[in-house]
Amino acid sequence: MSDWDFRTRCAKWRPSGNTAWIIVGVAIFVIVAFILPKPASMVSTLEEFGYVDKMVEWGITDDAQGAAGKCMIVLGLVPMAVIFFATGAVPIGVTGILMPLLAYMFSLLPFESVGKTFAGDAPMFMLGVFALGASVTETGFHKRLAVWILGWTKGFWGPMFVLCLSMSIIGSFLSAPAMCSFMIPVLMAVYMGCIAHEAQGGEVRHDPALAKFLFFALCFSLNVGGVGTPSAGGRNVIMMGLFSDYQVPITYFEWMRYGLPLVPLGGLIVFGYMSLLFGRKIRVRNLTPGLAVIKEETRRMGSMRYADWVTATMLLVIVSLWILGGEAVGLGGPALLALVVPVLFRTVEWKRILSIISWDAWFMYCGALTLGSLLRESGAAMWLASSFLDILSNLKMDQGYGLWVGMSAFSGLVTNFMSDAATVALIGPIVVPMGIMTGNEGEPWAIGLAVAFASSYAHFLVVGSPTNALTYGLSIFPDSDKRAIETIDFVKYGFLLWVLCMGLLWTVGLLGVYGVNGFPDGLLETARGVLESGGQ
Repeated sequence: MSDWDFRTRCAKWRPSGNTAWIIVGVAIFVIVAFILPKPASMVSTLEEFGYVDKMVEWGITDDAQGAAGKCMIVLGLVPMAVIFFATGAVPIGVTGILMPLLAYMFSLLPFESVGKTFAGDAPMFMLGVFALGASVTETGFHKRLAVWILGWTKGFWGPMFVLCLSMSIIGSFLSAPAMCSFMIPVLMAVYMGCIAHEAQGGEVRHDPALAKFLFFALCFSLNVGGVGTPSAGGRNVIMMGLFSDYQVPITYFEWMRYGLPLVPLGGLIVFGYMSLLFGRKIRVRNLTPGLAVIKEETRRMGSMRYADWVTATMLLVIVSLWILGGEAVGLGGPALLALVVPVLFRTVEWKRILSIISWDAWFMYCGALTLGSLLRESGAAMWLASSFLDILSNLKMDQGYGLWVGMSAFSGLVTNFMSDAATVALIGPIVVPMGIMTGNEGEPWAIGLAVAFASSYAHFLVVGSPTNALTYGLSIFPDSDKRAIETIDFVKYGFLLWVLCMGLLWTVGLLGVYGVNGFPDGLLETARGVLESGGQ
């Protein structure tokens, strides 16, 4: 090729949409990581909380300035990852793999620690949930579940109302990711039955608005259920542990008194929001034919068979271990039974399970966990939290209702970028003693519950929760292998819902439920005594 031909081709080249987003993401990373100056407050925070000493001990830096440099690199990773996840400019699985890869390249953690962030209990939990969904759908047990929950409804608005309300309540007691993995295939079957009925022998025309309505209604309803009980997620258990550290433990039922009233209201908000968002765009407005298909298939299946009993027993055992096993068994251990039991009892073939698992979504989730660990271990998250608290102090929002609103807002934002459990584990130890020091009655329960509740509202990034990742990974049209939901859809449709859910927490939760229930006498005095004695 001549020099002229090469220059001509370069002159004609224009970046595609994906290429442009890649350039933007990389440029922001470089600017934040290597060009912007290191804030003096960052250096002092890293020194005060021991992050500098830790990094020096690890051998990844020599001084405070070097530690701040590592922190800036991590902060640069965040916007780049968000851009890649949201736009799909890079396959989300590849973006996930980039997180540990860059952690290795820039020595952000000791080499032996990087791999642990990418493969721990949470990734095993996700892998097991994907396998659980595969087993349930392959045996057809998910259809029986759907008939029990939705089979009695007709039309369009009735089934959607029941879906939003029931999933928000069920998501308070059982594993939201597990329910998502069961229900996505059910809703896809209902959707395909509806559009096939509308075709009436002609060409099948997809209804993208209906698909988004169904899948997002399920996903977001399960998310809002996370505030209801301690068994809804590890974030709630972590906060319960912090309360116990200050000798003011909260019981399962007491948690329900504050959290459960928000759950059906959250489900109603999801229903109303999705109705306004997609109601006029939907072409197929009758789910009865799709539900009839599921009911007919279930009827032909007859009574419970061997595979159904094995699947139901496995599901019951796994859910029981999640709820009752606690830290002794974790989440990943029970979930991995879903990879083993179907093969040993010959209900689903091993290769079939592997082919159904959405590896792209799994790698994405693992990468998000690595990013969360980098934020936590580098001190970047601590610096962000400290800076946010300084802003609240300047705004006179450093106690009472203002503090609850401010720190729950921070928790709700951060939980979209790192796991909800990691969010509470990071923010909780900061805000619980802060609440105690304000001297307000009801602390530290008031601030702790506000932060834990907000961490459930991870609506606007696909990496925000396992339920989001599963919804993205499983919502694929069976006739075309195209996705019903893209990563950017979470940003487009989830952010405003996040604002609405935070408004629900700040008004009904912090003003209404707190005011009606009040708080037990002696909370503040007991917790303050522990704090002042240094005994926590």
